[in-house]
Amino acid sequence: KGAITMCRETAMKRAIMTCAAAVVAWMVAVVPAHAQTETFTATAAVKTAGGAAAARPVTIVVDRKMPQSEADRFLAAFKAGGTEGLRKALVGVPPTGSVRIANGAPTPTRLTLERPTASGRLITIVTDAPMIFLGSSLPGAKSREGYDFAIIDLELDASGAGSGTFTPAAKVTVRQGVFVVEDYSGEVAKLTGVSRK
Repeated sequence: KGAITMCRETAMKRAIMTCAAAVVAWMVAVVPAHAQTETFTATAAVKTAGGAAAARPVTIVVDRKMPQSEADRFLAAFKAGGTEGLRKALVGVPPTGSVRIANGAPTPTRLTLERPTASGRLITIVTDAPMIFLGSSLPGAKSREGYDFAIIDLELDASGAGSGTFTPAAKVTVRQGVFVVEDYSGEVAKLTGVSRK
């Protein structure tokens, strides 16, 4: 009986250890999506051809980064159906983070890609709505139609510091298989003093 009891206890301990290992494995698989959240701050500055200048603080939160395979699916949807095709493909897909200008409301980001560079990494972030139309209140301002996105590129070093660009109202077209980005104002804002909090 003693031997049987010991065998049962050993089997039970192994079962508990196996269960515990499974729980830990599940936690490791699930937690990183939250543990990898990063917050960056920067100053967006733009100067128009007419000499007007503006600068605003920007806060960028990255909750998750997409694998290339997922991003390719959305890029294919955009190529096939334009803005509406992309928005249809994004239905039910959780945001990848957010972007906030100064004290304004955060705008959800829908695409976030990270690529390695010689000095660190490049993060490209896309919203499916424009954030601000620079110059739209001026006399003779052009139509806002077609400027459906906002796009951010962050060039970062190993510490999370760097610089970047911000296109707050972007028109994206495909020419000969290449994505072409045009900002409403004609000027892309520069992101300076980028740092990870």
